Amino acid sequence: MPETGEKGTDIVNGAQHVENVPETVSDTVVITEEDIRLVTYTVEDTPPWPLCILLGFQHYLTAFGSTLAVPLVLAGPLCLSGDDVGLSEIIGTTFFVGGIATLLQTTFGIRLPIIQGVTFAFLAPTFSILSLPEWQCPSRIIVHANTTSTNITATQSSVFLVMAANGTTHLAELGSDEHREVWQARLREVQGAIMVASLSQIILGFSGLFSVVLRYIGPLVVAPTVALVGLALFDAAADKASQLWWIAFMTVVLIVVFSQCLHKVSVPLPTVSITRKHGCQCSAKHLPIFGLFPVLLAMALSWLLCLVLTLTNALPDDPDHWAYNARTDTRSAAITNAPWFRVPYPGQWGVPTVSVSAVLGMLAGVLASMIESVGDYYACARLSCAPPPPSHALNRGIGVEGIGCVIAGAFGSGNGTTSYSENVAAIGITKVASRRVVQTAGVLLVVLGCLGKVGALFVTIPDPVAGGMFLAMFGMVTAVGLSNLRFVDMRTPRNMCVLGLSLFIGLTLPRWISAHKEAIDTGSSIADQIIEVLLSTSMFVGGFIGFVLDNSLPGTDEERGLTLWRRESGRGREGGEGGWSGLDVYSLSIFNACINRLPALGRLPFCPAARTRTPPQDSEQCTSFA
Repeated sequence: MPETGEKGTDIVNGAQHVENVPETVSDTVVITEEDIRLVTYTVEDTPPWPLCILLGFQHYLTAFGSTLAVPLVLAGPLCLSGDDVGLSEIIGTTFFVGGIATLLQTTFGIRLPIIQGVTFAFLAPTFSILSLPEWQCPSRIIVHANTTSTNITATQSSVFLVMAANGTTHLAELGSDEHREVWQARLREVQGAIMVASLSQIILGFSGLFSVVLRYIGPLVVAPTVALVGLALFDAAADKASQLWWIAFMTVVLIVVFSQCLHKVSVPLPTVSITRKHGCQCSAKHLPIFGLFPVLLAMALSWLLCLVLTLTNALPDDPDHWAYNARTDTRSAAITNAPWFRVPYPGQWGVPTVSVSAVLGMLAGVLASMIESVGDYYACARLSCAPPPPSHALNRGIGVEGIGCVIAGAFGSGNGTTSYSENVAAIGITKVASRRVVQTAGVLLVVLGCLGKVGALFVTIPDPVAGGMFLAMFGMVTAVGLSNLRFVDMRTPRNMCVLGLSLFIGLTLPRWISAHKEAIDTGSSIADQIIEVLLSTSMFVGGFIGFVLDNSLPGTDEERGLTLWRRESGRGREGGEGGWSGLDVYSLSIFNACINRLPALGRLPFCPAARTRTPPQDSEQCTSFA
């Protein structure tokens, strides 16, 4: 299933099977014919610009599901529900900052063709922050039409009950300036936490300390941490899917059928080619569209069904009915009210606020995102027929990813940025690994993020359709985390103890803390908030317990899974037989002259040493024997 938005996803295309592993820091992996299939365009190739645009748009569509999921999940905790224009603005901002982060990563960071976008790893700490008493959403009451109060005439189906500063209450319409201030204040708190916490990622990356941290993190730490990212989101999935369960399950079934059963089926699509010799020619190109866009196609079909049911009045038109949000016209006003063109900018929701508890809680998401990203770098290099990333490229990639998170926080997307494994999967299917194509996709993300009507269109997705997408994607994230256990000997009581305690306590303690917030009373409100945010974040609790137990209980490297983990990553090897010896793919072309002139710069953890370009010794290493 290629579209998950998180790391570790298997990439399946015929005989090809590339597993994305959250690696320890390693310098290179041998590229062999078994790993590489035919690459039409390598990393440094530039396809014709019309083809660049088409392939870049394909990357945009591939990232669609994951990018859209996060704003929809955050709408509830941010108290954004009802302000459809505001939600469309956040969706546009999410695409916009994803494009900027993609351009930075492909140009100055890891320099592999990797799309950057939002991550599920930041959701759990965000939920913990927004569950604090001061960020609880105001109560909503239903005011029927033709009802008046001292300050509002009810023409809407519902309003917020907002507390005024002097302790009095008054009603504020959904989408009003007062309502916007309610969710913007919460978003500013999340923004500040992301920006400050992401500074640690920048420091760990550019200083080279990231490699030191990863020495103590193995499969038994990664597995519960990533698995709890998905498990912690079951409430959000159930809330959306429960609006009409059969629509949600239909969406899940379609995603499974497209991604697992029809992923090899190629559909003929008309193409037009223009050459000087033959002029304009029409032909059919076979593409595995079900494998490329399973989430997009499944949501489109379910959305279409909801549209038909809405037009035929098969769905209830009573806002109080539980299935009302399955209609496609409940938020159609967002398309009318949204501007055609809107450019996101830093501080658009106000000046971000910072609190110690929020920053410490967000650090758990930052660390998980860093660990997950490394696996994508190796998988992308393998599929792109590029030499595996050396340490300086890994450090630079992590550092630039941190810069992307700071930018995302400043612009107010409500999330950070990370690499997308579903777009790595697209490289394996299309055989196009051109960096220029992904940079084109980054430009498209920026441009489309400025089109307000595009974001508003996504707001109209019926809730059960979004719920079905959440069920499939969050379930896949959980499975991806558990897949790291393939390196571990799970027959030993030691490993069963580490995994069992990490998962169970990671689920139990945060749930109890959320229901008994008054139980934490240290005498300091700041300390109370810090403890509450950390202990109510599942991935932090589970990951911390796994880290302590795995590094304290006696066990061999083979038993802990570290031997296979390092062997698969090719740790400690620089080049090798059958692989590329030249690492110019990862060099910073802009600074090459400076590095060659000042060799001391090559000692920096994020700079390549001065080197000359060394082409592959055997061209067959980058081609398929089919």
